[in-house]
Amino acid sequence: MLAEPFFNRHPGIWKMLTVTMCMVLLGCLQAHKLQGHVSIILLGATGDLAKKYLWQGLFQLYLDEAGKGHSFSFHGAALTAPKQGQELMAKAQESLSCPKDMAAGDCAELKNQFLQLSQYHQLKTPEDYQALSRDIEAQVQHEGLWEAGRIFYFSVPPFAYTDIARNINSSCRPGPGAWLRVVLEKPFGHDYLSAQQLATELGNFFQEEEMYRIDHYLGKQAVAQILSFRDQNRQALEGVWNRHHVERVEIIMKETVDAAGRTGFYEEYGVIRDILQNHLTEILTLVAMELPRNISDSTAVLQQKLQAFQALRVLQRGSAVVGQYQAYSEQVRTEQQKPDGFRSLTPTFAGILVHVDSLRWEGVPFILMSGKAMDERVGYVRILFKNRAYCAQNEKHWDPVQSQCLPRQIIFYIGHGELGGPAMLVSRSLFKPSVSPQSWKEMEARPGLRLFGRPLSDYYAYSPVQEQDAYSVLLSHIFHCQKGSFITTENLLASWVFWTPLLDSLAHEVPRLYPGGAENGHLLDFEFSGSQLSFSQPQPEQLVPGPGITPMPSDFQVLGAKFRESPLVAAWPEELISKLANDIEATAVRAVRRFGQFHLALSGGSSPIALFQQLVMGHYGFPWAHTHVWLVDERCVPLSDPESNFQGLQAHLLQHVRVPYYNIHPMPVHLHQRLCAEEDQGAQVYAQEISALVANSSFDLVLLGMGTDGHTASLFPQSPTGLDGEQLVVLTRSPSRPHHRMSLSLPLINRARKVAVLVMGRMKREITLLVSRVGHEPKKWPISGVLPSSGQLVWYMDYEAFLG
Repeated sequence: MLAEPFFNRHPGIWKMLTVTMCMVLLGCLQAHKLQGHVSIILLGATGDLAKKYLWQGLFQLYLDEAGKGHSFSFHGAALTAPKQGQELMAKAQESLSCPKDMAAGDCAELKNQFLQLSQYHQLKTPEDYQALSRDIEAQVQHEGLWEAGRIFYFSVPPFAYTDIARNINSSCRPGPGAWLRVVLEKPFGHDYLSAQQLATELGNFFQEEEMYRIDHYLGKQAVAQILSFRDQNRQALEGVWNRHHVERVEIIMKETVDAAGRTGFYEEYGVIRDILQNHLTEILTLVAMELPRNISDSTAVLQQKLQAFQALRVLQRGSAVVGQYQAYSEQVRTEQQKPDGFRSLTPTFAGILVHVDSLRWEGVPFILMSGKAMDERVGYVRILFKNRAYCAQNEKHWDPVQSQCLPRQIIFYIGHGELGGPAMLVSRSLFKPSVSPQSWKEMEARPGLRLFGRPLSDYYAYSPVQEQDAYSVLLSHIFHCQKGSFITTENLLASWVFWTPLLDSLAHEVPRLYPGGAENGHLLDFEFSGSQLSFSQPQPEQLVPGPGITPMPSDFQVLGAKFRESPLVAAWPEELISKLANDIEATAVRAVRRFGQFHLALSGGSSPIALFQQLVMGHYGFPWAHTHVWLVDERCVPLSDPESNFQGLQAHLLQHVRVPYYNIHPMPVHLHQRLCAEEDQGAQVYAQEISALVANSSFDLVLLGMGTDGHTASLFPQSPTGLDGEQLVVLTRSPSRPHHRMSLSLPLINRARKVAVLVMGRMKREITLLVSRVGHEPKKWPISGVLPSSGQLVWYMDYEAFLG
């Protein structure tokens, strides 16, 4: 079933779209009159980003455009005083470099020209902006030029955007006939509301066509080539770029570095906001969007990207797995002066399962993954195609061009890793792609190199004719008013609408700890089933800290310990339910393998509902066809009554799974038009059914709960029946409610091969503490009498029940 369309949920975004696109078109028509003087103002000119990338990108723009009739001036700006700022800017410009094929003398001359055109300004007050504007106007007039436009690059923290925008709008706009472009660096907000607020504030000062939100990943050559590749190979791809042929899409960015030195930023944003919400999601839209007829039409490209967002299925908590490298919390404590006991919940690793509910992509998993302190530094987009072929001959006899058994994949290799730089790879078993010879060339053979399990010779492989820095590419696009490579307000808000619910649900999630680097092994491997994502390996057990240390809930992953001398599993509720569901499935598979059938006795109430839903949604390998479902207890009401445990079981589990109807065993509380009449002998009937079908009357697994008074099943304190004796099934009465109950007896429960007790919620904290201290006293606390005679008892508690 397709998800509700995004724009149905957010109609305001559509209203903004038409106006925005018209403005973009008008602004770019003006760009055709660019012959004139262009002033580029770099705010944050002495910062790290400017030093590493932006000055080099501006120098490259000068090299590309200066000989085409344009004149330039470059203005570095910051809060630093003029003399010190000029010195810092000069240091930031020291590393400027020319293309490798440029003569050294020419390079030196052009670099000197660029530096002569660069000057520093201190910008703090409205008067400083007015002075800058007067300087630009005076320079243009002195040289007898006319002003084409101004570009302001915001290489500053987002909290400074509004004040700078206000000053530019009031004091530093170019005159009539000249254009203004402002370039904004991420982060663009922390969630939907903050992004919307920032967008509204900026919208008070700038028109939509004037703003260029930059995501440098869209300037990386392999990413920038995705749409061009799809366009140049329309005929070959049209029949296979869809759900019928694509098995999955992987969009990956791994880093070997950690967050040391950046923990302040990471504590606020984390890996999902830092990488996935922007870089990887933008790449996803390039793969998933419908291809416009003309990919040079920025308006059409942006419309199709927005429609790709419209088709994204809402993310659930089960759509993600998160991790944190082990040294991170200590780094935060050191850098942020946190107390010794502080533990961060910020993820430094995340794997996300995304589905695009469009006719083209319905059912195809898109896997987004990024992490710090990983085993390698690499980024790629991998489209893996289905392959139903089987080749009878040995692999060594396969023809690398004709064989249909070779893996079929298209890879946009963003950089680093085995190849070192950007590349495009297409399996030879697919088709020979068309590429632009001016931009891409065939890679030379590299014997011994294997990529995704295959030698390089298995691919048509291409690398750029000349490698370009992403910022250089995007600065050129800004100069030429090519908006398709930037993030519009609508695109931004659509992305945050998609990501914010998941981020909220993960706010208190304890990430899985991983050591970092090659030692991670298979700890971060994950797998998916339906819409659920989970780690492939079980969580390593982490015990309670030693004496004298007060544990906090965030100190635990899955707590492996003992409770009443039996195994205890404690975790956050969703992890606990997932663990219990996995354990039940594993028990079922073993029982069916050994005995041919699985006998499961389930309790009613609200606590197991989440478990039933988990079994329905995420356990498609459960052997339901060989499972018998029994009731632990039942109220004396008709089975159709909402109070009936069977009715709850039917609504949340049985109607969704394929259990044969003759394997479902409701308790016979309604016989001869009467409810739990002793003379109708309903308890004896159920006991006889158990004895006839369950070997030795030993259930394979019994699921119990625990009441705040210590009762379990419908065995209550001071109960006259069911706590001992020969009876397997008994009638009991709740002390607080008028209904009679039917219940398995304690002796029958204790015959089970495994008993699981599920305890959840803060209301259970007091009884949990009490029961932990008492001995075998079933008449006072029936739960204390649960001691399987030859089976295993396991307690499953969430942290609120266990720790309060």
